[in-house]
Amino acid sequence: MAETLLYTASWLYSSGRPPIAGGAVAVRDGRIVEIGTARELIAGYGQPTGEYPGCVLMPGFVNAHTHLELTHFPAWRLRDGLDYHPHRFVDWIIQMIKVRRGVPPEETRVSLKAGINACLRAGTTSVGDIVTAPDLLSAYDGSSIGGRIYLELIGQDRQIFEPRLTKAMEAIQAINGPRLPGLSPHAPYTLNSNLLADIAAAARQGSLPLSLHLAESRDESDLLFDSSGPLAEEMYPLVGWQDFLPAPRRITPARFFDTGGLLGASTLAVHGVQLTPADAALLKERGVTICLCPRSNERLAVGTAPVHLFKKQGIPLCLGTDSLASNDSLSLWDEIRFALDSYRGELGPEKLLEMATKGGAAGIGLAGQVGTLQAGMRADLQVISVAGDFSAERLLERGRLQQVLVGGVGVVD
Repeated sequence: MAETLLYTASWLYSSGRPPIAGGAVAVRDGRIVEIGTARELIAGYGQPTGEYPGCVLMPGFVNAHTHLELTHFPAWRLRDGLDYHPHRFVDWIIQMIKVRRGVPPEETRVSLKAGINACLRAGTTSVGDIVTAPDLLSAYDGSSIGGRIYLELIGQDRQIFEPRLTKAMEAIQAINGPRLPGLSPHAPYTLNSNLLADIAAAARQGSLPLSLHLAESRDESDLLFDSSGPLAEEMYPLVGWQDFLPAPRRITPARFFDTGGLLGASTLAVHGVQLTPADAALLKERGVTICLCPRSNERLAVGTAPVHLFKKQGIPLCLGTDSLASNDSLSLWDEIRFALDSYRGELGPEKLLEMATKGGAAGIGLAGQVGTLQAGMRADLQVISVAGDFSAERLLERGRLQQVLVGGVGVVD
């Protein structure tokens, strides 16, 4: 029988449950076998493997929306002489396109590996990562980080798109270990409506969850409503899509994806800044989860997500950092602290910590596997030093990450 590892701390904390003073977690074969007080578990399993006085043991974070391959984007931008701060959403898109055109796959793989390491150092043990090409998946080889890897789908021309979708579906077979596959139909402004049914069929065939960018900017809404605005006038000509610009459709981004059959209980909608009350009601009806990325939204000046609408509808929420192309770090601790101010009065410390753990796990289809401290879960843990009695507020104000364990094994100290 495998050895049982026992970790004790001044507090155990897992969202939705009362904190346990003087707590302990027993781990075997990378999974939690029992939690309780240190006294109880020491009596059953013997002396601790690791002791953390003055610390909180809590689940590793689940960063539900990332683009880890863009971790080195700030350096690429500087190298290419494109180190400017975009003033509009479309300016950021154009900058992104120009920079990415000059980055070879090997550099992108290195960047992705750096992103994985940055997440682990920040207490994130599972991610919902968007990967743009199958040949980048090898960057995950040998990593213990868990989560969901979504293969990105972009295109307007069916002749180009169909081989791309086939290649993505073949590559999905290679995603293994502590990670599971998914598909990412990128956004309403990068996909032809005629291709959505193909994506929906592929997702059903492979039982694959979806992650999609939805209603991130006003530019996106303008394009979907009357085929106008900067995306139509500036981005489409840049990438040669001007001939695919449709006639005015008079629909919202949410209706665009719903008409294509892509909104459902296994869909994660990212951003949601420009969603209307009717859109929010539709997402609730379809069972969609929303991932908030407040620092990215602030950086790109697209607005603030209407969290009051989501709460009113009872839509499940989680958190993501997006990428270092539109953020300063890949730390969900940083994201939570920013969100606490950005959504002041709407989302408090306990709710945000839940969104970064249990909520993130549910958002990427891993509920019951990560995100909480309970028997059967993967033993992904953060050790946070915090002075005095425990509270969620104190954890955010004074907590300092000391160690990260994945599957019960320390990866960051």
